[in-house]
Amino acid sequence: MESAAYDMYMKIALDLARDAAEQGEVPVGAVIVDENGQIIGTGANRRESDQDPIAHAEILAIAQAANRIGFWRLENTTLFVTLEPCPMCAGAILNARIPRVVFGATDPKAGAVQSLYNLLEDDRLNHRCDVVGGVQSHESAKLLSSFFQELRRQGKK
Repeated sequence: MESAAYDMYMKIALDLARDAAEQGEVPVGAVIVDENGQIIGTGANRRESDQDPIAHAEILAIAQAANRIGFWRLENTTLFVTLEPCPMCAGAILNARIPRVVFGATDPKAGAVQSLYNLLEDDRLNHRCDVVGGVQSHESAKLLSSFFQELRRQGKK
């Protein structure tokens, strides 16, 4: 897959993140694409809406993709996500056997792919992923910072 395709799928993930922000959710979006370039799973944060601590964009996209193909192993897929995955999501990515992850902004407070940990490429684990970071990172970071600035302005947590 070439970088133009990375930008195209990341723009779809960014649209999902914007939709999440409109619902009062932290703006993170995720898209899972199969080897033919077909989108088989999407997700946007829903923790507040669902009152579910695991309703992260990546988790929802993984569940949808597995349901769509009828198998838990998401081999020959690529996950595009606007924010570097947290430890929980990195674990789900590894368990789903997703071979490639493309993310936008880094997450210095919870990133488990590059910032705090490097779970997806850890040789001690039984599965590893190719990782491409920084795709549409400026747009992803801008969306997140705008969201949190607005929350602070409103005095919300």
